[in-house]
Amino acid sequence: MTATVLTIAGSDSSGGAGIQGDLKTFSALGVYGASVITALTAQNTRGVAGVFDIPADFVAAQIDAVFSDLAIAATKIGMLSRAETIEAVAAGLDRHAATNIVLDPVMVAASGDLLLRPDALATLKRLLIPRALLVTPNLPEAAALLGAPLAADEAEMRAQGEAILALGCKAVLVKGGHGGGPQSVDILVDGGSVHRYVAHRFKTQNTHGTGCALSSAIAAGLAKDLPLADAVAAAKDFITGAIEAAHRLSVGKGGGPLHHFHARWPKA
Repeated sequence: MTATVLTIAGSDSSGGAGIQGDLKTFSALGVYGASVITALTAQNTRGVAGVFDIPADFVAAQIDAVFSDLAIAATKIGMLSRAETIEAVAAGLDRHAATNIVLDPVMVAASGDLLLRPDALATLKRLLIPRALLVTPNLPEAAALLGAPLAADEAEMRAQGEAILALGCKAVLVKGGHGGGPQSVDILVDGGSVHRYVAHRFKTQNTHGTGCALSSAIAAGLAKDLPLADAVAAAKDFITGAIEAAHRLSVGKGGGPLHHFHARWPKA
């Protein structure tokens, strides 16, 4: 059976993040990708001009269509802007006994535009975090989930990861991309152990879609039966290469996308 991964997320009209970025990641990593679109965005590399939410009943219809036919080995969840959408997704995951759920709690676009309504945050914490195998917040998202200040060091990242773990998920990856210093460090806590993933921090503005791609790459690894810690390590390597090679793309006038196909496209 072909390893198949589902992304439940918003559409990015510029192609660098969201559904489009997820499907590129799946293809780059050799798994088949399916999608459930939760919202349409009018956006480019400079920002988000508008968001159109897909009705919750149609989100549910997409979920049922995909799961009733395809053997989904892992599910990545991204942008869910409204409480009604979150409720529909949670119910759909339960109906189809979804496994290997990777939740990327997308709240704010890289441009700074709000993607999760404030009143939906409590619903996300109540309904989706307990259903997730892994939650992948960046530093601002971890702080927002907990109503806490931004983690200032690795000890605080670990503490915030453990606090999110207490909300009911199986593991938390606190991403350090928003931190400073020459290294980008991510901390994985799973209740029994702590893993530290380190990569060189590249000086580039072309990081659009990084969070989407990382969570999708982890889901791809899980679909290929990698243990969680190994799936995170492989995803971290993929993202590091995609950021390092982002300068090979010339896309848009703002913060451009990472290079999802850095290992497959010609360098020239």
